[in-house]
Amino acid sequence: MASVKEQEAIRKLMVFLQEWDSGHKVARSHVLDSFIKSNNGKTEPELELEFSQGASLFLARLTAWLRMTYMHSTCLDKLLKSIGIFLSAAGGRRYLIEFLEIGGVMTLLEILGLNHLKEEDKRESVKLLQLVANAGRKYKELICESYGVRCLAELLATSTSAEAQEDTQVLLDSLGRGNPKYQHQVYKGLIAVLPCASPRAQQLALQTLGAMQELVGEAPPALLESLLAALGSAHLEVQHEALQLLPALLPLRVRPALLEALVAALTPPGHPAFATRSESTADPNALCPREPMLAYIQQAAAAKAIGILAKESVEVAEELIQLNVVHGLMVAVGNVEHMPSQRHGSISLKYFVHTFPFVEEHVKKAVGDTLFQLFMDSPETWYTKMDRAQAEELASSILDIPEDMGRKQSTEEVQGSTPISFSWRLH
Repeated sequence: MASVKEQEAIRKLMVFLQEWDSGHKVARSHVLDSFIKSNNGKTEPELELEFSQGASLFLARLTAWLRMTYMHSTCLDKLLKSIGIFLSAAGGRRYLIEFLEIGGVMTLLEILGLNHLKEEDKRESVKLLQLVANAGRKYKELICESYGVRCLAELLATSTSAEAQEDTQVLLDSLGRGNPKYQHQVYKGLIAVLPCASPRAQQLALQTLGAMQELVGEAPPALLESLLAALGSAHLEVQHEALQLLPALLPLRVRPALLEALVAALTPPGHPAFATRSESTADPNALCPREPMLAYIQQAAAAKAIGILAKESVEVAEELIQLNVVHGLMVAVGNVEHMPSQRHGSISLKYFVHTFPFVEEHVKKAVGDTLFQLFMDSPETWYTKMDRAQAEELASSILDIPEDMGRKQSTEEVQGSTPISFSWRLH
């Protein structure tokens, strides 16, 4: 038989629940405020003590009201935070199960897709989904089975809240690990984010793809297309993440297409005359020259990427040579419209000239003694010493290296000379 103290505690619980059941929006809002203030961070035993072993009764009411009102944003932030107290309680696995049994995951995912709701409310939903995912593999699978990847990818691509985007990225990263059944679904969902209009979303998606690439193995053509577009982004943080991902693709079947596309990007539309130059750019007295074309931005990033990838191995460098990369780099160096193209083109060209003597010979023949001496003296800055006529001459130079010369050169070095050394490698 319950003691007098226990009976009194039960009576207070019943009164509390009755007040909740009969209360309207304002009264319930006050109850939630008080609950959040006094119970945040409590463990399962502490919550049960607070509710006289009837905490699940209050959780059931919170979840039921959430399902009834989430479309109207009635105290939604407070409701989600209150439910989060139960789901995050140490030792409170049963609270999680109770929440899931009445469709909690579906409700949270539906909240993410409602355009009229606040970004902060969606962020709270993501936090609760993260608590679900943290519970283990079968709970990650439940989120994915409920079309969670699509909902989260859409939120990442469209959210106007940087905090919500970051929380969404963390959750997608979590769903992509320790979840082999849906790992590729998460991977494809992240690729689908890349064409969106949000640079922050692109950056976060590329970061997560880089972390997942080794797990998923082969890369689909859609990733290559989106990566090349990211290299043409005017946002340096997006370019950086794309460059970080490229080396992971070298061991994969997509490698030939990747190298070919990078070399093609070195020659923008309008070459060799760079016909797309505007009159304001051609006029040295112009006050407002136009911003660089996206093609030029992509050209500079491609030149930088080629330098990074060539240093991965002699084989990659030779493949690039056979794709006529040296001529493409000379085009980039000669692009006076865009100084980053000149700088990155020069740095990458330096590697090929210093590594392959036959490339040095052909470049010298193509550009002449004067320009070549400038290049050898200061490869990082030589382009600043060229006038427009010299730059255009360089961009228009025809450099024809037989496709088999790269292989031949490598064989000769292996047989009779010191092996090529590299200053660094990516792992």
